Amino acid sequence: MPLHLRLMLPALCLATGFALGYIQLPGLAAGATLCALLLYADKHLPNPLWTTLSLLACIAFAAHLVPGFSATPLWPPRQLSANAAPYALRLSWDKLLVGVTLLAWWLGQKTPNKPLSTGVWLTAALTLLGVPLLALALGLVGWQPKWPAQLWLWLAINLGVAVLAEELLFRGLLQGRLVNWLGTRAGIGLTALLFAAVHLPFSPLFAVVAGIAGLGYGLIFHFSGRISLAIALHGAVNLLHLLLLSYPLRVG
Repeated sequence: MPLHLRLMLPALCLATGFALGYIQLPGLAAGATLCALLLYADKHLPNPLWTTLSLLACIAFAAHLVPGFSATPLWPPRQLSANAAPYALRLSWDKLLVGVTLLAWWLGQKTPNKPLSTGVWLTAALTLLGVPLLALALGLVGWQPKWPAQLWLWLAINLGVAVLAEELLFRGLLQGRLVNWLGTRAGIGLTALLFAAVHLPFSPLFAVVAGIAGLGYGLIFHFSGRISLAIALHGAVNLLHLLLLSYPLRVG
């Protein structure tokens, strides 16, 4: 896809957020810098430097460390599980910008798909079964089946913002480069460790579960070459968490 068409994705995000008042001038400037880094600088910087700068910049945006952005409230704090804290749903424009800018970058890459092998289906099954069971065994969550109102809105935000940004960053941008530099096992393993590390602020045990899940997402991407399958698996794990377990996490 030509670059000028791909640029429409982050441009539309920035323009819409600015028009609605959720992105301020510092955010526009920072967002334009992120677009330049991800979509132009890769042709002018050494690959390890570009990868490091892109990773740090995207994490800073996704962690809400860049000024000029405010979130759109979509749900007020709501008790989704009896044993969990109230949960508020918000649209984070900074993380959305990361996702759509990385998507614009990804659409310019040559990524041949591989045939769907037994490893793809086995990885999907083990991840979908093993990650929730591990979270239960560690006491992070309890068994809490539910069907929340406005589930579609949660799914749109979770899949289209959080999962999209995380998978394009860790699997799409980072994993392939680490595999090329370090080999398959070390590359996938280190990507999963870094994915766990960014979840440490929630809790060390949550980071462990995130790392195991990240290993599953990394393997399905490696076996298939399709970022769409990593996104789908990540979204399915998150959906199982919401529908069957304490959400977001058990307290007490």
